[in-house]
Amino acid sequence: MSKVFSAHAVSVDGYITGRDPGAGRGLGEGTMLFDWYFDGDTPSQVFDGFKLSGASARVFDTHAGRVGAVVAGRNAYEDSDHFRGGSPHPMARLFVLSHRAAPEISERQTMVTTGIEDAIAAAREAAGGKDVGLMGGGVLTSALEAGLVDEVILHQVPVLLGGGRSFFQELPKHVRLRLVEAVPAPGVTHLHYEVVR
Repeated sequence: MSKVFSAHAVSVDGYITGRDPGAGRGLGEGTMLFDWYFDGDTPSQVFDGFKLSGASARVFDTHAGRVGAVVAGRNAYEDSDHFRGGSPHPMARLFVLSHRAAPEISERQTMVTTGIEDAIAAAREAAGGKDVGLMGGGVLTSALEAGLVDEVILHQVPVLLGGGRSFFQELPKHVRLRLVEAVPAPGVTHLHYEVVR
């Protein structure tokens, strides 16, 4: 069966956006969380235009190549200007989890309003045997609460943003993780965890 995982760039103090993110403002002010996508000399084999360090390219492309569908939360959808009617991943269908309608949803996107279980089930079906990627702290929290997450990957950037949208939201119970791999690279450390059940 396909796996469900999240892979997010995150500051050391736990933010996935800068201050004041939102529609028309993107991921907020002063984020340096994604500089490592473009600061290297190794082109990504999955994402056009990304030039990463050799170490980052190996990690990034390995995980990006696994993705067959993406489930994103409404905040991520709005902050990213609706992904311009497409998906945050060049080859994966997007499922947007929200409790309210989004009239701007495109024919290449699917709105799911009935909960994280239904969103992940629909994404798994669309993924064609590949894995499901989660995008956004709220989606990850809901999926962790439901026991649906297999892996958490943090691309930890050595910066303290001091504000923005926090990645980790309050969970009703603790979740144990086991470190699978830690890869230091220029401008980022890639931490790959498995959820312990």
